[in-house]
This record gives sequence, structure tokens and C-alpha cells, in this order.
Amino acid sequence: MKRALCLALLALAGCAAQPTAPVGDTGTIVGEPSTPRNRARIHTELATLYYARGNMSVALEELRTAVAADPSYATAHGVFGLVYMELRENALAEESFERALRYAPDDPDINHNYGWFLCQTGRERDAGPYFRRALGNPLYATPARSYAAAGVCALRAGDLRTAEDNLQRALRIEPGLPVALLQSAQLRYRQRRYDDARRLLAQHAKVAQPSAESLWLGVRVERRLGVRAAEQSYAAQLRRRFPNSPEFQALQRGNYD
Repeated sequence: MKRALCLALLALAGCAAQPTAPVGDTGTIVGEPSTPRNRARIHTELATLYYARGNMSVALEELRTAVAADPSYATAHGVFGLVYMELRENALAEESFERALRYAPDDPDINHNYGWFLCQTGRERDAGPYFRRALGNPLYATPARSYAAAGVCALRAGDLRTAEDNLQRALRIEPGLPVALLQSAQLRYRQRRYDDARRLLAQHAKVAQPSAESLWLGVRVERRLGVRAAEQSYAAQLRRRFPNSPEFQALQRGNYD
């Protein structure tokens, strides 16, 4: 889920699947292909494609070329942040996101991705202002994903009311958004609304492949509902598909909550 939430918000048309990768510009007018800004843009787009494919070393090379061409190109610094985040180089990631925001403080994609970085590094409550700034931009192309990310962060922080509000907003905009469906199911489980959690999991299964998280939630929902056959079915899928996952380890230990 982590890279999907970031990639979907880079807005670079042409990449497939739920991570849609391409990078949006910061609004500066681009001249001929030989201009520094255009060279930076092209190399940043290439870096984003390599990032989407998991080739972080080549992505970093392309980004270094981009900022050498135009050190003030905010999008390149923002993608640096994503790559370093994926490599768990958190200090470098934070430095890159902050530099990107110095050059383009109102860029919605950069604000979203910095908010998600904060959420991923245990600072869920610090992430909210960045999601709100992204959502405040009337030209922002993917508000549902920022609402979903804000919902995930609030859920992790234990703020169930804010989580519910953001996840519902995400689903009103994009009813089939997988992350919002799954996290809404997690929310309903925590609220002990097990029938609602089951319904949301069924909706999620129609639009996304099973994950360790969704299968483990299915095990726990059906266990709470007392439907033994469905619980065993989810458990068997979890064992077969994700035998090395933390979720399967929790199943083996019988640690259901």
C-alpha cells in the first residue's frame, strides 16, 4: 500500500495499474527541449518510471541528472524523497521533501507525499496539515487518495472519528478505491461492526487482489461472526499466498487482536 499511495499521487500520465506514476510540473512554463527545466523534467519522469519498477539505483541516477540540470525543480526533489523513503533513508527523504516544498510550497503532490512520509514514520498527527494543503488546491487531480491516506493516518493514531470522515470522503469521490475500502473495513472491525466490515471486504475483493492485510482481517471478521468455514477459507489463503507475512505469523500464534 505504501508505494501505491505515493505513486498514484505523482500524476505522471502513462503508467499502468493503481500506482499511476507520472510527475506533474510545478507550473513553470517550459521552453525548448534543451532548456534546463525541460531536461530536469524529462529525467525526473524517467526516475519516476524506474521508481515504479523498483529500480531505485537507476532512479537516483536520473534524479541526480535532473537536479544538476535545474537545482530548483521541485518535482525532482519530491521524487528523491519517495526513493529515499522506499530505501528507508528517512533523514535524506525528509530533507528532500522539505527542499521540494521550499521551491513549491503549494504543490499538492509533494504535500501529499510528505504527509504520507510523516504517517509512515510514526508522526501521524503531523501529517494532517500537508494532506489538507494538498486537498485545498482546486486543481488537485486525485483528492480521493489524499482523503484515504489521511484516513489511514488517523486510524493509526486512534482517531476513529477523523478516520471515518476522511475515508467516507474518499469513497464518495471514488467508490471503488481499494485502500479506502480496506481501511474502512478495518475501522468497522475496530468499532465492532463486523457485518459492515464483511460487506466492505467483499467490495474490496471485487476491485483488488487479496493482500495479507485483507485476508487477515477476513479471518478475524469471520471469527467474530462465528462463521468457521469462512474463517478457515481466509486462513488457508493467507497461509498459501503470504506464508512469510507478519499477518500469518500472528495467525500461527493465535494473536487475533
